[in-house]
Amino acid sequence: MQNTTKFELDDWQKEVMKVNGNLVLRSGRQVGKSEVVSRKAAEYAVANKKKSIMVIASVERQSYLLFEKILSYLVDNHKKMIKTGKDRPTKHKVNLVNGSVIYSLPTGMSGYGIRGFTIHLLIADEAAFIPEDVWTAVTPMLAVTKGILWLLSTPFGKGGYFYRCFKDKTFTTFHVSSEDCPRKSEEFLAQERRRMTKVQYAQEYLGEFIDELSQFFDTELIKRSMTLKEKNPKVRTGENNFMGVDVARLGKDETVCLSVYRINNERVEMFDMDIGIKKRITETARTILSRDYAMDYKKIYVDDGGVGGGVFDILLEDDQTKRKVVAINNAARSIDNKDRRKKILKEDLYNNLLTLMEHGKIDLIESPELFQSLKSIQYEYTDAGKIEIYGNYSHIAEALIRAAWCMKDKTLNIYVY
Repeated sequence: MQNTTKFELDDWQKEVMKVNGNLVLRSGRQVGKSEVVSRKAAEYAVANKKKSIMVIASVERQSYLLFEKILSYLVDNHKKMIKTGKDRPTKHKVNLVNGSVIYSLPTGMSGYGIRGFTIHLLIADEAAFIPEDVWTAVTPMLAVTKGILWLLSTPFGKGGYFYRCFKDKTFTTFHVSSEDCPRKSEEFLAQERRRMTKVQYAQEYLGEFIDELSQFFDTELIKRSMTLKEKNPKVRTGENNFMGVDVARLGKDETVCLSVYRINNERVEMFDMDIGIKKRITETARTILSRDYAMDYKKIYVDDGGVGGGVFDILLEDDQTKRKVVAINNAARSIDNKDRRKKILKEDLYNNLLTLMEHGKIDLIESPELFQSLKSIQYEYTDAGKIEIYGNYSHIAEALIRAAWCMKDKTLNIYVY
């Protein structure tokens, strides 16, 4: 568990600690919003008897990260308040001796799994990315208790529940830029400004509500494409099995292996998805080899950019996968014809998936993680007229666009080594 006790609060965080009632915290990346909210939630639970506190996010990993910080603070500062024995903390629940309970649950796409609770304090992490349908399910939980709602998130366009609450005068609001955080490296922010467009940087680091960015995949289109209720990794013919892999950058993100089945060269059906956190390159390669042994993929499309190159090299040297692994690096760069490499632009990969979705030629698993990833993908046109495609939770979408490329590439000879 992380130790939040020694975290020195900034001035704005001290003001957050003083707030009573509804709260909206809008910020750039990594300013310390979860640290202060976890501390504030823990102190609320300790100071108030028989209260129910719930931490939610659209996916389990996000809700658990904030929940873990709350538990860590309690262990460091109020250890005797935590029940032990049969009532000891679990991954989703902490019982306190004063009768208060802290829950952690993912909302999914509808909030169905968290209906029925009566809550005194509801905390929503990355609230801007929680589907609109969820709020219809969760806000009644506060009605009976006249409970409190705390929302924290980086922004996601002008619209949605998070945006409306920030404009609601019944909420105390905070807007904190990453540039205001004293722990942020100026050199790092300068690198990000050079890497991103001005609009992207404004949303991700300045915490601005931006309307110049547009959502690449329409929300209703994503929902219509999610026709499958669960994974179905049954044995299929290897000739029609394909995998797309997005490898985590420096172990900080999630590595995704996403599998599809091509039906008569006319449509694609997703049948499996594995999300690994902080996996080493060798672990990722072993996962792919193990899945290939079971499913006998025809092609395995790997993002060979950055650390993904290490995974690709391992698969290329293995007799099992050397003839089926395909490197798809969607960076716009020149390709040496001598290497018989075909240039695939990022927009080509994304437009291929979009076309399949719009024509009803791809069936996706109903997954809140996949939903959030596709919904997070945005685009804008630069002054030079080029399209920029961007997403702050893009790793699952990146694996999917590679797997879906099996429909576009009939020769399956993109990169041949």
